[in-house]
Amino acid sequence: MLPQRLKKTITDNPKKLGNLIDLVNLPSKVREFVGQSQISRLGCFMCVWSYIKTNSLQDPYDKNVVNCDEKLKSILLGKARVELSELPSLIRLHFPKEPK
Repeated sequence: MLPQRLKKTITDNPKKLGNLIDLVNLPSKVREFVGQSQISRLGCFMCVWSYIKTNSLQDPYDKNVVNCDEKLKSILLGKARVELSELPSLIRLHFPKEPK
């Protein structure tokens, strides 16, 4: 069951949802991290989030910060610490822009 706000967003702009779930060919760094040659932007974010949780990379004192290990740094522009709010924009950089 989708929240009402999300339903409205999908019906008002279905292309926005399509950009999240369309499969794309990945650059080599992200392909090595995810282990797949094609994935959606949402799927990639889910893989990164799963990796963060599995390896306990969230800062224990500030859960809004991720302490990156070497593998995660390779796809997050070499940053040692990343705010959770930055994650989607850093992941989006690896996905090609759709022509208008």
